[in-house]
Amino acid sequence: MASTSQPHQESSPTPHGAWPIALAGLVALAVAMGIGRFAFTPLLPMMLSDGVVDLPTASWLASANYFGYMLGAILCTLQPWLWARFKGLPSLAYSSLVRAGLVATGVLTLAMGWHFPAAWPLLRFAAGVTSAVVFVFTSGWCLSQLAKRGVPAMGGIIYVGPGAGIVVSGLFATGMVAWHWTAATGWMLFGALSFVLAALVWHILRGGDERLVALAPRAAALPGAAPQHHGHAEMTLLTLAYGLAGFGYIITATFLPVIARAALPGSAWLDMFWPIFGLGVMLGALLATRLPPGKDFRLLLAGCYFLQALGIAASLWSPSLAGFAIGSLMLGMPFTAITFFAMQEVRRLKPATAASFMGLLTATYGVGQILGPPLVAVLLKRTPSASAGFTLSLEIAAASLLVGAVMYLWMARAYPVLPALPAGPAAVGK
Repeated sequence: MASTSQPHQESSPTPHGAWPIALAGLVALAVAMGIGRFAFTPLLPMMLSDGVVDLPTASWLASANYFGYMLGAILCTLQPWLWARFKGLPSLAYSSLVRAGLVATGVLTLAMGWHFPAAWPLLRFAAGVTSAVVFVFTSGWCLSQLAKRGVPAMGGIIYVGPGAGIVVSGLFATGMVAWHWTAATGWMLFGALSFVLAALVWHILRGGDERLVALAPRAAALPGAAPQHHGHAEMTLLTLAYGLAGFGYIITATFLPVIARAALPGSAWLDMFWPIFGLGVMLGALLATRLPPGKDFRLLLAGCYFLQALGIAASLWSPSLAGFAIGSLMLGMPFTAITFFAMQEVRRLKPATAASFMGLLTATYGVGQILGPPLVAVLLKRTPSASAGFTLSLEIAAASLLVGAVMYLWMARAYPVLPALPAGPAAVGK
């Protein structure tokens, strides 16, 4: 476990090695999340155009990926218990697991270019498992290393990675559509790009004493941590609310290019809405690092959920160029900021077992993601048109985000945060 509290050093120079660590985490998440998971979104219209999938099949392919993501997160949650139960399991370094995950992401992405549709659900499932493992252990390694250097707020930089990957994959897909490339070529290009990016940070992703270990005896609560008599109740509510975020965003994140094409046929800007979403993700993550210490993360989370709900509503109220652009930006800005704030809340509630509970939240988020695409598939069959099916799906998604926001507001009132210590907020780490 990483140390959970470091002096706040806004006025001092950035410690040696902090920026390479933050940027390595950014690149790792760009590969595992922005490419390994979300390259499917800009490539989906190409796959539909090539005639290799239809919308219901695409929904199930998306769900296979999200189910893998959930399972990978569950394995991360259970890791300390498994290592305590089976004594012979190796104590692997977090950085080694990240390296292995980046290689696996490249291989699995390349393999999607193989025209063998029967294998695609398995490949997307495996990519989901891999992305969860890379997400959890990149977060664990980078955030711990940055906390040790006294700059925990720099942890928000690594969550720029998914947005950067989304922007890159979206812009590449735009070019491929203009050049009339096939989706298979796109998958192979993204696989090659994954290997190139992994090679750039390979030498940084090494070392550190963050390792897979057995479940440790219960530790004493750290200063500023939630009292145990309500820490469990808060964690349960936090987990449920975080799962609503996974469900609330995933329909738009999966089908945005398809929805935009149906609403704006022939528009030259159709392929730009996904990169705009990615730019919002990057901007939101950077803004999250600039917030002053001492904020109640639950209030920040409520605001993020409300902003995402407004983003969905913008595209529903105004299915136009401006509506989709504003909606994409508003949906993207809170995307990884939600993760950053929620992981810090985990550190406050469960400082001694943060790694396991980070995995639990990620798994619950995965459950929410799994439910979204099948809901779309069912509604597309039961509504008179694809437009009506997507509209109803988005309305349900926006409502779920509003429910999550209300949950956080209630938690903030029912369980007040202890006064902040002079040393600043607890670092996010594992």
